Amino acid sequence: MTASVPVFDGHNDVLLRLYKSQSHDPVSDFLTGEAAGHIDLPKAKAGAFVGGLFALYSPAAQASSGFMAQMTGGRYAVPLPEPLTMDEARNSVVAELAILLQLERTSAGAVAICTTTAEIRSAIERKALAVVVHLEGAEAIDAELRFLDVLYAAGLRSIGPVWSRTNIFGHGVPFHFPSGPDLGDGLTAAGERLIGACNDLKILVDLSHITEKGFWDVARLSKAPLVATHSNAHALCPSPRNLTDKQLAAIRDTGGMVGLNFATCFLRPDGSMRPDTGIELMVQQIDYLLEKLGEDHVGLGSDFDGAVVPEAIDSAAGLQVLFVALRDKGYSETLLGKLGAGNWLDLLQRTIG
Repeated sequence: MTASVPVFDGHNDVLLRLYKSQSHDPVSDFLTGEAAGHIDLPKAKAGAFVGGLFALYSPAAQASSGFMAQMTGGRYAVPLPEPLTMDEARNSVVAELAILLQLERTSAGAVAICTTTAEIRSAIERKALAVVVHLEGAEAIDAELRFLDVLYAAGLRSIGPVWSRTNIFGHGVPFHFPSGPDLGDGLTAAGERLIGACNDLKILVDLSHITEKGFWDVARLSKAPLVATHSNAHALCPSPRNLTDKQLAAIRDTGGMVGLNFATCFLRPDGSMRPDTGIELMVQQIDYLLEKLGEDHVGLGSDFDGAVVPEAIDSAAGLQVLFVALRDKGYSETLLGKLGAGNWLDLLQRTIG
């Protein structure tokens, strides 16, 4: 029997799901397992999901109904939620961080918040779930960056300056299809200061939701490898959230990283959120990313608990289905190990330390 490939994942939204849960005890639900959602501790163990970047994300004050359902039909322009106030954004970020802290505290060592790559490796070795705190969209941070220092002290080591809606730091790409990523302005002056502060603190900067102009602003300013934690190749799926060949070349040239996004709207040529999406589209994306980036710069960035994923995967428990497909394609065990966790751990060693 072939051994499972350990997976360190570039992006998930499980903390948002737990924050929005109607359960009286979402922490226990995560630790003991539940029917809902893509990630909990039993599902992680079943799929060899050993850790990842866990997002703190601020949802809209009033949730848009049917957001993902509008992403279908081969052509769409889904309206974005209204911008958040700083207080609205902070309330949800602090609540999600509190859930994570409770998870670690009550897990009897099964969940570990990690701030260095050595801590990640140690957690994986003792079979604890290694969690690196990520902020998806910086609405909770003030222009003076005081709250960045607070979040850093609480464990933050990765940040996407924008989600798809505009904030004081820059502009994100909207959910349009088909489209290129050149759909708005780039970083603001505050955004440029944020990139410098992230470099100084050794916080990874995630480019997955930023406009093309913003991408090149970060490329110009940042001293760290360029990273898109959960994005795919635009050549295969023309979503503005996906990366052009020119962007992929820039990431490669800085020794950066791309994590394959499992969201079907970023896999399918028609841009639709549909669970009946074949694994072969994931394999095609990995083939293409490897061709453009090389085998040391591609990993996984599932977007679990934040998107519709192929039904053959279904949840973290089904991760090994992808590796079976890659083995069938002729991928070596060495390459599978890099794609599963090795490349992310190398990248994190060179960014957060």
